[in-house]
Amino acid sequence: MIPYVQFILLGCLLTVCNCSHAQTVYAGESTVDKGKISGLYLTLQGDGKQIEKDWETQLQKYGRVSASRGTYRVPTASIPSISSEPINLVSTVKSSRTSATIFAAFDLGSGNYVTTGGTGYSGAEELLKNFSGSTLYQQEVRGAQGSFDEAQKNRQKLVRNGERLQRAIEQNAKEKERLLKRMEDNDKELVQLQKDTETNKTEQEKALLELESRKSNVEAVKAKSSN
Repeated sequence: MIPYVQFILLGCLLTVCNCSHAQTVYAGESTVDKGKISGLYLTLQGDGKQIEKDWETQLQKYGRVSASRGTYRVPTASIPSISSEPINLVSTVKSSRTSATIFAAFDLGSGNYVTTGGTGYSGAEELLKNFSGSTLYQQEVRGAQGSFDEAQKNRQKLVRNGERLQRAIEQNAKEKERLLKRMEDNDKELVQLQKDTETNKTEQEKALLELESRKSNVEAVKAKSSN
């Protein structure tokens, strides 16, 4: 049942994501290593640190990545949609708790960077848009999965508590049964004690009569001796 619920949940998210993945990609410049270079910008809302991790994972698909303080380099990136030749890809990421801004520069060779309307621009733009859709989708899936896991843990906690309460009820019923049995035994014991008390009274009366008879006998014997 639970996997089915997850399937429905993720299906709904996919519908939502298809409507929310349209992110603006625009051309611009950025200063990297004290030099100004042209490239493309993409700003995404969400967990900035996670978006940056996703972007680094994406860059690893194009080649070996070197990273240092938010700057990522893929010296011989293989991206056929932009160029049939290796590309010198340089990217910077500025992330916060609520967003991340990615700058990516694609050097086709000798400082010939991809710019608006130039060679490879549409491929670079599509690359960033595809990344936007993918990372936002994963972000929403993680959020939904986290909420689902939390709800599941809460339900499991309630189930465990319910089981504990059921055990307490069963223990209470057993204790009640023991107490009722004890009360029943106590009533029987009381009845027996009352009977024993009556029997004791009767025996005391008989013993008193026997004592008086023996006393009379002693007095009679003493009277004969004095005569």
